[in-house]
Amino acid sequence: MGKYSSSLIFGKKYNRYIKRLLDIIMSILLIILFSPLAVLTAIAIRLDSKGPFLADVPERVGFKGKLFKMHKFRSMVVNAHYLLRHRSEFKNLYEEYRKGSFKLKKDPRITSAGKFIRKHSIDEIPQLLNVLKGEMSLVGPRAYYPDELKDQLRKYPQTKRLVRKVLSVKPGITGLWQVSGRSNINFDKRIAIDAQYVDNISLLKDLEIIFKTPIAMISGKGAV
Repeated sequence: MGKYSSSLIFGKKYNRYIKRLLDIIMSILLIILFSPLAVLTAIAIRLDSKGPFLADVPERVGFKGKLFKMHKFRSMVVNAHYLLRHRSEFKNLYEEYRKGSFKLKKDPRITSAGKFIRKHSIDEIPQLLNVLKGEMSLVGPRAYYPDELKDQLRKYPQTKRLVRKVLSVKPGITGLWQVSGRSNINFDKRIAIDAQYVDNISLLKDLEIIFKTPIAMISGKGAV
């Protein structure tokens, strides 16, 4: 019992202090490392399609349910989020999107440059700014759109307890299910994996996920 309590206390201290320090140091180093790639990506996006190089997307649900603006490189046409939900020609596609746990295997809104940067998760690089601001962590659960989370909870009501657990920590740029080769799974299984991560947060687990992430980015396995 004493050993378990010590492990639990250390886990809480890591999550509150050491994890934040690791986020700050690593995000600064990664911003410096990826800055040439970020510049090239921004140029490629602007040359490929009209519009800004950063995506204008709705807020996401973050730590303790607080909404925040996630930064991402634009990989779709301008106003892609609005078009899918409000334009009649995308009605069938939106239904497919909802039935597929808010993922589409073939999305006509994705630009030519967007296909490449999404496959290799290059669009996630600007999220390092969210990490610096304390809105996200390098490693954590996925951050969902409010309507997505509401819809999935209606579809999988048994996951309410798991969702509360997942929202008790900051969302991450990468996470356990992203590097486990199980990206193309339904919400109930995905949220269970994220909840498993929350139950076992540790420095070693985070470092393991961070080191596995480049392999997942290069392979592009499961990316949509």
